[in-house]
This record gives sequence, structure tokens and C-alpha cells, in this order.
Amino acid sequence: MRVKDMPACDRPRERLFAGGAGALADRELLALLLGSGCRGLSALELASQLIAHCGDLSELARADAHRLRTMPGMGPAKAARLAAAFQLLRRVQAAPEPHRVTSSADLAAVAAPLLRGHRRERLVVVVCDPAGAVIRKTVLTEGGSDHTSSPIREIIALALTSGGALFGIAHNHPSGSLAPSDADLKVTARLREAAETVGLRFLDHLIITDRAWRRIPSGDSDIDLPPTPAASERARDRDRPPRAGAPTTRATGNERPGRKRKARGTETGPPGGMAKAGGGGTDGPRPP
Repeated sequence: MRVKDMPACDRPRERLFAGGAGALADRELLALLLGSGCRGLSALELASQLIAHCGDLSELARADAHRLRTMPGMGPAKAARLAAAFQLLRRVQAAPEPHRVTSSADLAAVAAPLLRGHRRERLVVVVCDPAGAVIRKTVLTEGGSDHTSSPIREIIALALTSGGALFGIAHNHPSGSLAPSDADLKVTARLREAAETVGLRFLDHLIITDRAWRRIPSGDSDIDLPPTPAASERARDRDRPPRAGAPTTRATGNERPGRKRKARGTETGPPGGMAKAGGGGTDGPRPP
């Protein structure tokens, strides 16, 4: 049945204005983008066929205009319309880039726009100055659907020739898996060693999918900011042994079990220390 032959209350356009876009199914929203069907299929039927052809809507959204045009029922106008709509979606979803990379989440935010939505694995290198400001970001390699090369020498050379002091890398997994391969683990360890050899600081290595990101373990916890002077002083005070003759707390024998007397003149509350900057994990962005 053609859409225009359907009852008005069942047509996608009328349903959108009546209940909002959120009330429509994927195939109804896609039918509105298509605008019309093709020979023997209504716009709704063509939309359902396209989703089924790709497996799901997210896979359809990753198809470029040339692939869309080869699908049954698709001409150049429909293919271009869908490709433009999906590209706009990716641009809207791209988070504003941070001015500085101070955490793994910042690195993911910088690298994700170059990785998400691509069907081939890419390796992105992000180079920063000593304060973490981004100097350069680039796609260094692009491979197949399940692998790409991670050339240690080229990565280090890029960081050095860009005048950077810090750098991090990220690559995508088009399959959606966040599990690092053995090669990912080896590259991360080798890259950290190579960076130390030439006086660079290796920030992190991330895996980024269309929906999330995660760090690749390398023996380091996360990207840490330098401690502030106040935090450093508090940490030194906390770790410094007590001076000879300094007042101590003594048990009087009259205390309740589980309670301790506070020494006069001592500070109450938890000991001071530097809070860990940023975050890392499996969310994306959060992520990455």
C-alpha cells in the first residue's frame, strides 16, 4: 500500500507532527528521508528493506553514498539524501574538542571524530605541547576492516617533527568490539618504551568504537596532571615523620571501644592529597 493511500493517522509525516519524531519507528523516520518508494515498494517498505539489507540501522548509517546507491530501490537522489543526513548526525554527535588533553576522556574526544563511522581501521596520533594543548592530530594509517598497522618509528617521528612533548594514539574497531588484541598490547608497551628513550611522554592508547571507548592497559593508570604546589605540600606533610617531642595521642583507659581521642592542635578530616584528574574507562565517548 502506498503511503498516501494509508489513513492519515498512520502516515509517518502526520504521526511526526502529532506525536513528535520520537514516536516514530526507525523505518518511518527513514521513509520520511527517502521521500518516496520505488517500483513495487512504498517508502515504508523500501525503508524496511534497506534496514534489513544492512542488518540494522547503525550499519546503514555507516554506508557511504556509493554503497547506498547500489542497494535495491536506491537512485542517486535518495542515496545522496541519506548520506547527507547521516553525515550531519555524525557532526552533531562530535563533542567539542578540549583545549588541553588532561585525561583519557579528553584524548578520546579529540580522536573520536576521526575514527567513528569508518568501516576500516584507522590509527590517529594526537600530539600535544608540555601543557597538554593539542598541536597536531592526524590519521597516520588506514587498513582493513579488522586491522591497521601501528608503525612505532613513524609515530615517534611525527611527535618529534611536530615539536611535541606529549602524544597519544587511538584506533577504531569497526566491529564494535572494545577488546584489545595481543598486537594492541604489544604496540602499547613498545611505544611507551620508545617514547621514554627519546624523551617524549606517551599519554595513552585508546580503542574507540561508534558507541564507546576504552584504554589499553600499559602499566599506567591514566593521564595525570602535574600536582599543584598546595597539593604537593600537603602530600609532603602527610608523609613526613613526626618531629621529636611532638604531641601524640594517648589512650586514657576511659575511652569507649572503637573511639580515639583527638590530639589537641591536630587537624581533623581526611589527609590532603591531589585528586586524580580526568577519567578513563569504557564509555564515550565515553570512549574510545
